[in-house]
Amino acid sequence: MMTDSNLGDRENYFSQAKVLSEALPHMRRYTDKTVVIKYGGHAMGDPEMSKLFARDVVLLRQVGLNPIVVHGGGPQIGSVLDRLGVKSEFVDGLRVTDQETVDVVEMVLAGSINKGIANAINEAGGRAIGLCGKDGSLIRAEKLKRTKRDPDSGVEQVIDLGLVGEPSEIDPFILKSLENSEITPVIAPIGVGPNGETLNINADTVAGAIAAALGAKRLLMLTDVNGVQDLDGKLIVDMTAEDARRAIADGTISGGMIPKVETCLDAVANGVEAAVISDGRVPHAILVELFTVGGAGTLISG
Repeated sequence: MMTDSNLGDRENYFSQAKVLSEALPHMRRYTDKTVVIKYGGHAMGDPEMSKLFARDVVLLRQVGLNPIVVHGGGPQIGSVLDRLGVKSEFVDGLRVTDQETVDVVEMVLAGSINKGIANAINEAGGRAIGLCGKDGSLIRAEKLKRTKRDPDSGVEQVIDLGLVGEPSEIDPFILKSLENSEITPVIAPIGVGPNGETLNINADTVAGAIAAALGAKRLLMLTDVNGVQDLDGKLIVDMTAEDARRAIADGTISGGMIPKVETCLDAVANGVEAAVISDGRVPHAILVELFTVGGAGTLISG
C-alpha cells in the first residue's frame, strides 16, 4: 500500500525529472562551448558553498561544457600579510605590491587557494588542474599604471603600484590543449612581466581577458551582490552594452560595480557572446544562470 510519504517522494521525483527536461535545451546550447567563471567573494571562503561550487563545475563538464575557473583571494592574502606583519596600502582598490608582498600573493593565490579549489573539484568527481599565468606563459602582463590629478596644481601624477599588472597577451595554447581532456583548469591571476617578473593581476580582469582570448560563450562573474541594480535597488536582468555604458554615465552603476561592468563590456566587445554578473553566495547560481530561462543575475550582451 502506498503511503502519503511515498506519494510525496514520487511527486518530488517527477518534479526533479521536469526540471531536468526543461534544462535540456539549454544544455544543448552550451555543448562543447567554453564558459569562463570568475570565482571569488565570500562564497569562496564558505566550506559548504565551496563544495556546491565544485559539484556544479563537475556537472558542467559532465553535460558537455568546457568550464574554466579563474579565482581571486584578496581576503586570504590580506590575512596572511597581517599575520606576517606586512602592511598593505591600497590605491583605487588595488593593493600596492612590493617584492615581499608579491611573494606572499603568489604563495597564497597559486598555492593554497588554487590547489584547494582544484582539489575540491577532484573530490566532487571531476578532474581539475591548478595553474597560474606563469604556467605555459599563459598570461603575459605589463605593469599597471594609474594617474591621479594633484588637487592644488591640477597636474596628473603617475602612481607607482609596484608589481601590479594587467594582461597584455593571453596565450591560449595550454587551455586549448585541455579542452578535450575532461580536465578543468583552475587559474590563479598571476602574470609574467616584460622582464620575467611576477605581477599580481586583478582576477576579474584576468577572467575577462581569458574569455575574450578563447571566444567563450559566457563569462560568469560571481560576486557578493545579485547583479546590477537600478536606482530603486531592483535587479536589472538584461542589459545591452549601450545600456551599461549609459548606466555608468548617469550614475546608476557606481563604485566597485563599474570595473566589473567594464570588464564585461571589454569581453563582449572582444568576442564573448555575453557576460553575467551574479551572486556567488546563492546555491547553484551557475546552473540557474546557464540552464534556466530566468537566469540568476545581470546579463550584458552586445
